[in-house]
Amino acid sequence: MASKAASEASGALSSGKYVNSSVAGAAKIMVVGPLGVGKTTFIGTVSEIKPLSTEAVMTQAGASVDVTVDQAKATTTVALDFGRMTLDGELVLYLFGTPGQQRFLPAWRDLARGALGALALVDTRDLTASFDALGHLEDLGLPFAVAVNVFPGSPVHSDGELRAALDLLPETPLVSCDARDERPSVLALIALVRHLLLAAESS
Repeated sequence: MASKAASEASGALSSGKYVNSSVAGAAKIMVVGPLGVGKTTFIGTVSEIKPLSTEAVMTQAGASVDVTVDQAKATTTVALDFGRMTLDGELVLYLFGTPGQQRFLPAWRDLARGALGALALVDTRDLTASFDALGHLEDLGLPFAVAVNVFPGSPVHSDGELRAALDLLPETPLVSCDARDERPSVLALIALVRHLLLAAESS
């Protein structure tokens, strides 16, 4: 019986189900952006545990308000997405993905409670769709980095053009990623963590 329990515990640890004992710190991070920008995909890609997703089928009733450039999108997050990843075996990031629809923006204040920062995903096919999310982060006073989620055939802009279009501060990190690809997605989170550390050192 004891050996079976030990085996199950060992399997759980090796599978990443539990936080490793080497972890020295943890941070709550929000992943935000407009409807269809790839938040659920991003968290699913980087999470070391099975992500929690609260998706519902999009209906015709919401067609006039739930606007997205991806006409094939059939589901949408209605509460939050949750995942976890560990950086360098020492820092655990708890990732909370927010719903993208404008009507859920008031709920951000509760979701943002205790968060150290946010990663804002944007889609160059519709940069204006990101304005509400970025503005809300500024209203909350939450430090953030911006990651351009590259979709097939999406317009390509220089960093200067993107910064001007999104009205980003010079110190705000701006990176590109593919939410389906683990490496650039993890690098986007690393850019955010570095930004948070620099901000903490200068405060």
